[in-house]
Amino acid sequence: MRNPHNGNVIQEQYAMTEKSLRLALLTYSTKLRGSVVHTLELAEALHAIGHTVCVYALDKDSSGFDRRLSCEVKLIPAQPAPNSIDTLIQQRIQEFVAYFSKSGDRYDCYHAQDCIGANALAILRQREQIPHYVRTVHHIEAYNSPYLHECQERSIRDPDLCLCVSTRWQRELQQQYQIHAPRVINGVNTQRFSATLNGSEQLLREQLGVQGNPVYLTVGGIEPRKNSIALLYAFSQILEIYPHAQLMIAGGATLFDYQAYRNEFFVLADKLSVIVGKHLLLPGVIPDVALPALYRLADAFVFPSVKEGWGLVVLEAIASGIPVITANQAPFTEFLNPNQALLVDPTSPEAIAQSMQAILSPDLAHTLVQNSQPILPHYSWEASARLHLVHYDELLRGEG
Repeated sequence: MRNPHNGNVIQEQYAMTEKSLRLALLTYSTKLRGSVVHTLELAEALHAIGHTVCVYALDKDSSGFDRRLSCEVKLIPAQPAPNSIDTLIQQRIQEFVAYFSKSGDRYDCYHAQDCIGANALAILRQREQIPHYVRTVHHIEAYNSPYLHECQERSIRDPDLCLCVSTRWQRELQQQYQIHAPRVINGVNTQRFSATLNGSEQLLREQLGVQGNPVYLTVGGIEPRKNSIALLYAFSQILEIYPHAQLMIAGGATLFDYQAYRNEFFVLADKLSVIVGKHLLLPGVIPDVALPALYRLADAFVFPSVKEGWGLVVLEAIASGIPVITANQAPFTEFLNPNQALLVDPTSPEAIAQSMQAILSPDLAHTLVQNSQPILPHYSWEASARLHLVHYDELLRGEG
């Protein structure tokens, strides 16, 4: 596989600027979901290269991040959430705006990873409190709420520079908005995620009640775009063949209320005799320090998501040395081929179940793991950081 991201072109472009930049990276939460992880890993990589980076995060429970960062972090108190999602988003935007309006901190670049941060920066730029801002689009949501739709539209159309993490969303931005958004890659931290046991696995296994055979893992919680109901149908078919199998669905921290979908999921689980706590394990948000070991408890990673910005957890699973099942669609097909993962029709529970059974073959699992390892060096956070610096530099030179 040719690496388009770590080559001489990027090194030469980056060499154009040796100035140490002051960078503010905004994220909507301290709970580790995809765009939040992207923010933290990018901040760490930029800091390691030699730039001054501060992560600004809305913190709703005063607990901060579940990991220690080498760069500066400033936590913005977030008040209890109101009942209305529209009111919640308005409140979160204003919390960012109020904090920066009182702050004397100044940066060369302000960069938001989500709609909330981007809308806050749009207001601050309009008030001439900041000169410009950058937004990374991870994926585009289909909101029913006119207010949320307007917020998303503004967060995509208004930034001085719009970036994205995959070719799929680069095309969508071009087609829907006529915006050329340079692609900046996601990465995986292979110092954290590996197949090497660290001695914590057995205790974690006992704490979570992992005693099945086989054990399947997915990360991201129960929600529509994770395709949780199709996965549940597929798993119920596996139980007919392997009655001691277990499915772990980890994670789930989100701003949005998917209670109706969750209710449907649990009614279906009861109907299919998939018993929570026995067949189905729902550990919730896993402590960051335990996440690498969690992957190593599984025989396979199953991620039939129907809408994803990139799929950081797929790279983490690959780095952890377990075979992967995921959707046969972009963005997964941008970096995976059928020799590296089982790519399935996410709309077909039968196809998902067939792959869940097939992946238990030791020979197939070993082949998938071996073939997928060469992907990892192409997606480092340092390479991502250097790509970002090229685009930051272009923005600043344009303004200069």
